[in-house]
Amino acid sequence: MDTATSPRRLCRLEDMPNGEAMALDVVLPTYGEESVILLRQDEHVSAWLNICPHAGRRLDWAPGKFLISRGMLVCAAHGASFNIDNGECIGGPCRGESLRGVPVRVELGDVLLDA
Repeated sequence: MDTATSPRRLCRLEDMPNGEAMALDVVLPTYGEESVILLRQDEHVSAWLNICPHAGRRLDWAPGKFLISRGMLVCAAHGASFNIDNGECIGGPCRGESLRGVPVRVELGDVLLDA
């Protein structure tokens, strides 16, 4: 198996609280080591770089702790609100911009990074 293109296990789905987000430091082919937000919604996981497009700061209010309110992920620095379904900013200083997605999938209970 070619490890450069094979998926990498990030965590177990069962270790992620449903409806909440967490952060992991992940080595990504394009960006190098970055903090990645993983957000679980039932059996689906969305992932984005933990970088607000407004000022390039992390979104978490404490390491790995995120504010999720009314279907939005809220940046702790300036209050930008991102749709948890697609990462688009729907309120705040970067309205219309989006978080940079990270390709992941759930397979047999594992959350995998797609290279």
